[in-house]
Amino acid sequence: MTFKVYYQADKTKRPVRENTQSLYIEADSEAEALLMVEHNTDYNIEFVEQLDEKALAYEKQNPNFKLTTF
Repeated sequence: MTFKVYYQADKTKRPVRENTQSLYIEADSEAEALLMVEHNTDYNIEFVEQLDEKALAYEKQNPNFKLTTF
């Protein structure tokens, strides 16, 4: 399954919506996706969203779409 993870790059600052970034990751569950990002980055994770086929197809239209691997 593919997940979109919304995060802030700096845990020490308070979250600001305009600074939210995202990455895409393959995992078996939402919990696994969250753990993978937590263990491999210092990001302040805001939300993990599972993408269905239509949402994934839409996201892939973005030229900056890239699956993150750790």
